[in-house]
Amino acid sequence: MKMNLKKLFAALSIFTLTAVGFTGYGGEEDQDTAEILKVGTAFDVESKSFGFSDSEQGEFQGFDMDLIRAIGREIGRPVQISNINFEGLIPTLRSGNIDVIIAGLTITDERRKLISFSDPYYEAGLTAMVQADSDINTPADLAGKRIGVKIESTSSEFAKTIPNAEIHEYDLANDTFTALENQEVDAVINDRPLNDHAIAVNQVTNARILSDMLTEEYYGIAVRKDDVKLLQAINEALKKLHDTGEYKQIYSKWFESENVEKTVGNQPPSSYRSLREEIAE
Repeated sequence: MKMNLKKLFAALSIFTLTAVGFTGYGGEEDQDTAEILKVGTAFDVESKSFGFSDSEQGEFQGFDMDLIRAIGREIGRPVQISNINFEGLIPTLRSGNIDVIIAGLTITDERRKLISFSDPYYEAGLTAMVQADSDINTPADLAGKRIGVKIESTSSEFAKTIPNAEIHEYDLANDTFTALENQEVDAVINDRPLNDHAIAVNQVTNARILSDMLTEEYYGIAVRKDDVKLLQAINEALKKLHDTGEYKQIYSKWFESENVEKTVGNQPPSSYRSLREEIAE
């Protein structure tokens, strides 16, 4: 019994389960007999758009949550979602305790060595937000401007490459939005999800996001490397959701802004680009 308890506590330590969102979709199979799709996610502390626990709704909410439920419906498997520490997501997936990760997980070559990724479902990277009436319209226009960034972030590193820019660093991304509203800076640079969320929930008023990305990264849904059939089913479901327009509806619900049309399509791009060279010209 002691050994069993130790194993139990060890297993529980992997998870930080704050709630379980369960949505059953039977497809052609009966809901009671369809195999559950066990999904792991990790909630972001600065933006609730991708996932958060909603006690009033009684289930997890957010862009990732709506998307994976729609995918579960398409592949005929009821979805069970668990909130897990971000660092534990990949180990938990590889151990077989979950089947899928959807958590704003960036597709990288290092991660590809351990897990397989679906086609990209969200174009991330860095974007710039400016005041609505600003004369800044392209990344090149950021040269010589006052730029607000989160301290010790990729945004801060990128801003330092902008010619003659005056860099203002803040503790949180939310602080950069306040600085923009107070006209302490001419633009702020953050991860795209943070900027999109701020626009969507009117955290920043009278502001807009430049249509050109500063850098590009892509989020993917992760599965175990040997789970080839599940990966194929997820990719087919993603394509169908794009083709029917349901993906755009889900996206618009959580990131309603001028960037809706900029969302990455079903297939990964031929290359990852950066606008550093354009800005430097």
